[in-house]
Amino acid sequence: MSAERLLHVQREGLLRALCCGGVAEMLESVLDLLLAWDVLQWEEYQSVRPPERPLCHSARELLDLVGSKGEVACGLLLAALNQVLDKAQKASLSFGAGGGGGQGVPWPLPATACQMLQMERPRLVRRLRGRIAAILQSLVKSGDLTAYECDEVQLPIHTPSQQARRLLDLVQSKGDCAAKTLLRLLQQMENSSMSEDGETALPAEVLQYHKKLRSSVLAQSLFLSTYGGTGSLSLDDVYTEGLLEVAQGSGEVPRPLGLEDIFGQVGTLNEEADTVLLSGEAGSGKSTLLQRIHLVWARGEAFEDRLLLFAFSCRRLSSEEREASLRELLFLHCCWPDGDQELIFRYILDHPHHLLFTFDGLDEFRHSFSDERRLCCPTQPAPVSTLLFSLLQGSLMQGVCKVVTSRPQAMGTPLRLYIRKEVQLKGFSPEGISHFVQNHHRDPGVSAHVLDMLRNNSALFGLCHIPVLCWIVSKCYKELLGSRGDRPRTFTDVYLMILQHFFQHRCPQQRTLGSSWETSYADVALRLGRLALWGLKSARYVFSNMELLRCSMTEDDIGTGFLVHSEGSPGSDGKHYEFLHVTLQCFFAALFVVLDDNDSEHSAIPELFNIQKRQVLVSRGCLGPCLSSYCGQEGEPKGHTAKAEKTNLQITATFVSGLLSHRHRGLLLQSCPAAAINKRFREVARALSQGLKKHFRSIPRPVEGEKKSMHAMPEFVWLIKCIYETQDASMARAAVAKLRVEHLKLTYCNIGPVECSALAYVLQHLRSPVGLQLDYNSVGDVGVEQLLPCLHMCSSLHLRNNNVTDEGVRKLTEKVVQFENFLKIALFNNKLTDACMPYFAQLLKAKQNFIALRLGNNYITAVGAELLAEGLRGHRSLQFLGLTKNCITREGVEYLLQALEVNSSLKSIWLGGNRLSPEDVEELKRRDNRLIF
Repeated sequence: MSAERLLHVQREGLLRALCCGGVAEMLESVLDLLLAWDVLQWEEYQSVRPPERPLCHSARELLDLVGSKGEVACGLLLAALNQVLDKAQKASLSFGAGGGGGQGVPWPLPATACQMLQMERPRLVRRLRGRIAAILQSLVKSGDLTAYECDEVQLPIHTPSQQARRLLDLVQSKGDCAAKTLLRLLQQMENSSMSEDGETALPAEVLQYHKKLRSSVLAQSLFLSTYGGTGSLSLDDVYTEGLLEVAQGSGEVPRPLGLEDIFGQVGTLNEEADTVLLSGEAGSGKSTLLQRIHLVWARGEAFEDRLLLFAFSCRRLSSEEREASLRELLFLHCCWPDGDQELIFRYILDHPHHLLFTFDGLDEFRHSFSDERRLCCPTQPAPVSTLLFSLLQGSLMQGVCKVVTSRPQAMGTPLRLYIRKEVQLKGFSPEGISHFVQNHHRDPGVSAHVLDMLRNNSALFGLCHIPVLCWIVSKCYKELLGSRGDRPRTFTDVYLMILQHFFQHRCPQQRTLGSSWETSYADVALRLGRLALWGLKSARYVFSNMELLRCSMTEDDIGTGFLVHSEGSPGSDGKHYEFLHVTLQCFFAALFVVLDDNDSEHSAIPELFNIQKRQVLVSRGCLGPCLSSYCGQEGEPKGHTAKAEKTNLQITATFVSGLLSHRHRGLLLQSCPAAAINKRFREVARALSQGLKKHFRSIPRPVEGEKKSMHAMPEFVWLIKCIYETQDASMARAAVAKLRVEHLKLTYCNIGPVECSALAYVLQHLRSPVGLQLDYNSVGDVGVEQLLPCLHMCSSLHLRNNNVTDEGVRKLTEKVVQFENFLKIALFNNKLTDACMPYFAQLLKAKQNFIALRLGNNYITAVGAELLAEGLRGHRSLQFLGLTKNCITREGVEYLLQALEVNSSLKSIWLGGNRLSPEDVEELKRRDNRLIF
């Protein structure tokens, strides 16, 4: 299709893309390219540029104008759009042959400096951003510009890119002499470095502020701030690196990342965006990782190109009700300047690429993302929510690197459009768990004892993959080592242990009295639960003294240690408090739901578990009856419109399931009648059954000739985890009694060892075998071990991209060799080496009905191929062997060919992407057509 035709048929989509969000930057960038490529004359450019008229009018006039210029102009416009629009905007558009960007056109060399300004305009706009003030100051000194003209360029209503364009327009109007001066000054500035010599050129006030900011950030980062900073633990002493990976879908092969990689190019999805998302489940270590970034910056150990770092807590920002400007946000919430505020703020505006903003806990920000209002002026006061979202979108302070932490479910699609890259925190590896425990216990004997106990309790070891649970286990090691009954296996078990730990340490004389804390502190737990549930209901995580009093909290309640002082909270009504961790707030909310008998006629449990209604709990007041007599609506701030966070309600429902299990009935019966407990357990069972039935009803009918499959969603995994918390085998059996599928697909569901324990607990009760597909998760070796109890009901196991190592293969093969139903393994893109090949060889020798083994994109060499060939020689059933993208040489393939001489069952061996020359490939193909490259 011709470019003119494409422009015509896609007009509506192109207009929508150019006017996206009401921000002119997209259209102005396209105009820069068209001016540079001589598609537009200067007068035409001036007539359609956005500042002079409404954005939609400018976009329409541009399409009309270029459309009238013919096929070549239309092709160049499409090329410009292809360069400027991001991936999401381009998804539904076609750019034809003009998508290459105009590079193939033989542009003439510029004859004058003014022509250079026009032809290099797109690049000059990017190069000038962050240097506007310094360039203007030099141009005034040289006499090329006046002070009045400089003020016009630097009007605060303009973004840095718009200021750069105004500067180029002004200098171009002054003639060739001014243009030469500008190009010379820009080159000089780019040649000078920002390191030691460059710092001396900074204004003294900026250097002083830099030192004060570093000192402030260092003081806030030295000690562990998560979990209430309990025990004044040095971050250096206890920090343990978690598993970091770029998000799936970035096109990158998953690999471990370091701190520097967070800001690097790896995993970039949108080159035009500035915001990096650090995502992870609750308790995965997001805040601690951000604190580590702050610490190494403050010490000058990393990120030295970022002169100023401004750290924000979204939890604190949620409490800010008054309007503020960007200047107030930076100086009041982060660090107050001692010197010339105007000069420092001007430096901040002019040097966005030297700044780093961090926002911790976007999922705890009470206001929903809105694209309706954007702020461009840094001095204009606005609600904090508008400031935050404008910063993340880039309409305010474009060019500043922003790092945001959040749980993945909280980042909706509209906000993800402005994400440069996503880095996921996957929790601790087995080595990380050992490192954390050893750091937490300086006595080698204690740490060794704790680690031995964990390794002997695979379910608890799987829980410790989550850093917050690893901290709880380390904190409560005495209770854990001294327990005579069942060791903890579930989330609820671990949190009951921390409850016991804090209450018994509050009253040491009762330690020898067994479980007496349950009756002594039941009222305290209920009051904490009221506060917790009210907070979750209204998306509040920081509480004032007045709010504590409304929920009948006492000083003794605060003294139990579950609430800690919240640093840096705004307001003048005294201290503010927060729970040690948001998961602990969810746990106390669950305790209240289970134990409160204030309104026995109305239970919060059905609404808590109702998948469709959960997000409107606040607006309908479903949880209100549980709280009305304790925390009335007068506790709500004026204009409060927050909704309960879905993930927190899910965690609360998970704890409710665990608390109502038969294992904990003895504890509950001391504070709640048996009839009430039984009624609530039946409500949980009914809610879980209805939720699963809804998923089963959504299973489509199979296409003729294909297996009936169910593609489960994260909501399904949550329901399975709730069943696991109950530890009720009859409930697990009933849950899958009517599941009639041959293939269960759970890809991209954030499944780690904890979820594997839950899946195995339920799936072991299936009535017929299924193929279990867990690709693109975080199963790891620990998760493989947790899956073993259900593998007798699996016909295949797919674990693509799951950090499985040779040790995981050993555990897997030793188990599945016993099961007649188990026929296939797929372990593409893991961490397998030659060391696991004997396990597969033994599997093939012992299991003569095995059908498929897929081991592509690992680290298998000719040595591994030789070991595997030994297993193939006496095998009679394997049909498919996948070894693509390994490190196998010609020698390794020869071993496999020798095995093929006596193996007639194999239909194909996939070997593409190994260390074979083209000549080797051609010869090997001729020798056996079962080899596929």
